[in-house]
Amino acid sequence: MQRLMIADSSDIVRTVAKRILSELNFMVSESASAGEALQRCKAELPLVLIVDAGLDGALELITAVRAMSNGDKVRIYYCVIEADLRKMMQGKRAGADDFLLKPFDRKILSSVFANLSIAA
Repeated sequence: MQRLMIADSSDIVRTVAKRILSELNFMVSESASAGEALQRCKAELPLVLIVDAGLDGALELITAVRAMSNGDKVRIYYCVIEADLRKMMQGKRAGADDFLLKPFDRKILSSVFANLSIAA
């Protein structure tokens, strides 16, 4: 089972995403802050990291994960509320691989992550 972490300050977002992604055979961990997410990544890097753009320290978290040993192997999704090009470019420069638009639902998460859970 592949490890996935959700770093988002919203309890509701983390709970909904965890439920959906667990059904796609991911072992999901949650972090309510960038600091907590970073500590968990230092302990054990996930295969996938979903980082909310609204999280304090989101860009620093992405940069720090990229700087870790094997940090380049983590697939990082930067979550934005709308297709805000400036915010998306900041995420890309920090090291995000891809983007997720919020609010996401079962259909979106399934289409993005079903292939990842099969691939590994």
